[in-house]
Amino acid sequence: MKDLIESWSGRIQPFVWNLIVFAAAILIGLVVKFIIKSILNYNKKYTDYSLFRSIITHFSRPMNHFVPLLLLNLMEPLMVLTPQYDLIITRCVQIGLIISFAVLLMSTVSVFEDYIYHTFDLNKEDNLKERKIRTQMQFIRRLLASVIIFITVAIILLSFDNVRKIGAGLLTGVGIGGIIIGFAAQKSLGNLLAGFQIAFTQPIRIDDVLVVEGEWGRVEDITLTYVVLNIWDQRRLILPINYFIEKPFQNWTRTTSEILGTVFLYLDYRTPIDALRTEFDRVLTTTNLWDSRVKGVQVTDAKMNCIEVRILMSARNSSHAFDLRCYVREQLIKFLADNYPESLPLNRVKVSELPFMEDKIQETKADVSHK
Repeated sequence: MKDLIESWSGRIQPFVWNLIVFAAAILIGLVVKFIIKSILNYNKKYTDYSLFRSIITHFSRPMNHFVPLLLLNLMEPLMVLTPQYDLIITRCVQIGLIISFAVLLMSTVSVFEDYIYHTFDLNKEDNLKERKIRTQMQFIRRLLASVIIFITVAIILLSFDNVRKIGAGLLTGVGIGGIIIGFAAQKSLGNLLAGFQIAFTQPIRIDDVLVVEGEWGRVEDITLTYVVLNIWDQRRLILPINYFIEKPFQNWTRTTSEILGTVFLYLDYRTPIDALRTEFDRVLTTTNLWDSRVKGVQVTDAKMNCIEVRILMSARNSSHAFDLRCYVREQLIKFLADNYPESLPLNRVKVSELPFMEDKIQETKADVSHK
């Protein structure tokens, strides 16, 4: 086979032969890509998720350049080139192959991430374990991507002899350079270490409900340097990741998503508490927002002009708790207004008629009659 190739290469012009070798590598790569795409399209018709489909999906695009570059690297010795051009082409193909392989490694991480996301689905009522795994997975994915990029750049640079010599000379000053870089990048390093701490100790997780800086929202994303909080009105609050290590905040879903909600009503002293309690029990039975764990009506304070009634209820999560509180508040106010209007808070004012006011009233009446 080798003798046959050499005989053919000797009969054809070197430039034409090199084009044939190059075109053959590209053509074989396109054929492989076509086969992969056909398998992908066939597999899409039958499954929503499978490990095989995830591999094909994420590897499909990197294969566009990895397979042709790999074949070109293997077939490059068949080209007829001068030593100068042979070195240039070999070096370019090798660098392209290194970059393409790095992209394949990142695609492998994406395949593993798909498997984790499919196995630990967030769309369930009690998703504490799923949120833990996803928080760690997001941090690990970003960390692995950074490491792959760093190693790829280092390998490419070290493939050049001049850069390798410069690097060997710089090793003598690495101690001083490390100290300088440490002082210059201490905030960035602090954020990175805070990210490690959050990923594995997990004071916050993906989809946790937090109250931060007076804002209520869910954790939407955790990066190596910052956290994105999706506020209830669709604003985004961006906070540095070390904020959650250094400052206090409320986490409403730290161990469970279940939560208690309260409604405070300020009513007149004549309010029938037993009737209010009975109506509250009835209202809870009319909605599926209540999780049937906790309920209660108590007079928690007696002020000068009114009493404070605390209504306690439980819900499966904070979103249900907010809706349930609003619903209960509306129904109980309507019940009191329709059946016991005297229970609504009143301001009582008693005006006594003083003796000197009688003359003033008579003068006013006389002026009105004269006019």
